[in-house]
Amino acid sequence: MKQYGFLLVLFLSVIGANAQDARSFSLNLYGGYNFSDKLDYDGYSATIEDGFQYGAGFEYFFSTNNSVEIKYLRTDVKIPLNDPAGMQLNAGKDKGAFNFILADFTHYFDTGSNLLPYLGAGAGVSILETPQSGSGTYFAWDIKAGVKIKTASVVSVNINAYLQSMSAAVGDSYYWSYYFGPVAVQDYVSTYQFGLGAVLSFNFKN
Repeated sequence: MKQYGFLLVLFLSVIGANAQDARSFSLNLYGGYNFSDKLDYDGYSATIEDGFQYGAGFEYFFSTNNSVEIKYLRTDVKIPLNDPAGMQLNAGKDKGAFNFILADFTHYFDTGSNLLPYLGAGAGVSILETPQSGSGTYFAWDIKAGVKIKTASVVSVNINAYLQSMSAAVGDSYYWSYYFGPVAVQDYVSTYQFGLGAVLSFNFKN
């Protein structure tokens, strides 16, 4: 099995180009799997269940191996909400969706082969859809790491791991101040979903 893996790496290393050229761009098709996350606030809890993520992005390389990208990602998931006693409050109405619109910066590391490891991060907004509360727009960010496998054609494949987060205001906490008495401070809850994915990229030059 190790021999087959070595041959695959050797084959991939001799095809395609090594660097990602400046003033080129890619159309990216995303597919991934997000793992669950649990939120707790004031005795209540919500679980964002596992779900498949898909989307598309436009990536522009403004210099060699450095890019900016605008991407849209969507995950359809169930989000059961439980009260302090553990009873589900939205039974039968727990289907929801996360829509991410993010602007990313990515740096690719030139290895002298067609394998380009990369690191990236971005920020933008997340639009949360729920049957009971409609939709809301919140601040979001992501970080990612992976490897881009280039070929002699315009098509390449990215394999990556990522972390996505969304923050939402949920209420106020009150604290006692010596000079001002009770002071309200906005409370936030944040999601943190880890995922594994693949990207099919179509690479073009100006």
